[in-house]
Amino acid sequence: MNRRVPKTVWRLLLVLAASIGVLALSGCGEDEKDQEKTSLRIGVSLYKGDDTFINNIRMELEHAAKSYEQSGGIKVSLDIQDAKGSQNTQNIQVERFISLGCDVLCINPVDRTAASVIIDKAMAAGIPVVFFNRQPVEEDMDRWDQLYYVGAVARESAVLQGSIVASRYQEDPASLDLNGDGVVSYVLLEGESSHQDSLIRTEWSIRTLKDSGVPIEKITGGIANWERSQASALMEQWLGQYPDTIELVICNNDDMALGAIDALERAGITDVKLVGIDATVPGLEAVRTGKLMGTVSADKERYAKAIFAIAASKALGREIPEDIPLEDGKYFWCPQEIIKENP
Repeated sequence: MNRRVPKTVWRLLLVLAASIGVLALSGCGEDEKDQEKTSLRIGVSLYKGDDTFINNIRMELEHAAKSYEQSGGIKVSLDIQDAKGSQNTQNIQVERFISLGCDVLCINPVDRTAASVIIDKAMAAGIPVVFFNRQPVEEDMDRWDQLYYVGAVARESAVLQGSIVASRYQEDPASLDLNGDGVVSYVLLEGESSHQDSLIRTEWSIRTLKDSGVPIEKITGGIANWERSQASALMEQWLGQYPDTIELVICNNDDMALGAIDALERAGITDVKLVGIDATVPGLEAVRTGKLMGTVSADKERYAKAIFAIAASKALGREIPEDIPLEDGKYFWCPQEIIKENP
């Protein structure tokens, strides 16, 4: 049996329908509205905070964040932690970054071969990762399209380092061949044995010297793990074992070159030549004062800006800027140049 619905009920139904429509439209507008982020939280883990080159990159990264805040109006929180050479500590730091809701991670791995643990955690949380300075193995980098790497090409660093020595020899052979026997006798200070840059720098610096026609002879070499104090101890030992023999010290980085300089100065030796890589602030000072024959600079400002630009872009869901060209869509290689003393 049909009954007529009272007019008052119809009016109530119409009002209710209209209200629901307004709410629906309002909700839709909020969902579709572009909610631009006004702040970024970036978790940064350093393999060793007291590494001179890494500390230089850290300072430049902080400058890049401040500049971005001032120009873009987006607040940036950089949570920078020191893993102190412990992969387990770094893994715990990554877990903490994720629990705090970091938008992106910037990781300088302690162990480049153990990056898979960090990648697993980041993938599970859906947080992009920018690795830098210590390159994860290719198989790990290929696991996800939200993994990036910023660094300098180790082979290029070594070739440029070798060319510093070759150029000096061509200009003034006697400045390197101190005893005039026609051979430049050298010692080699290497970084970590497991670090890809150490292995490649060692191979290609020596190969460049040989290809350039510099008559060289290796006396000895040793691993100083990038550290000034270890390099100093090794150099002091070698000076005792091979007195009046060492003419050139080839170092995988500036900190080890500075350690060798410390030992040479204690022994009162000033004519032995040294070359480094990284162009750290103290390394550049050593070049300026003539204690270091030369070093190789990866533009640290551009290096840090690339790390930050990739991180900020991924956190905001934006395209990576065109002035940060990526090889294979994930690798940024920082340009390098020679910095040497004026003999």
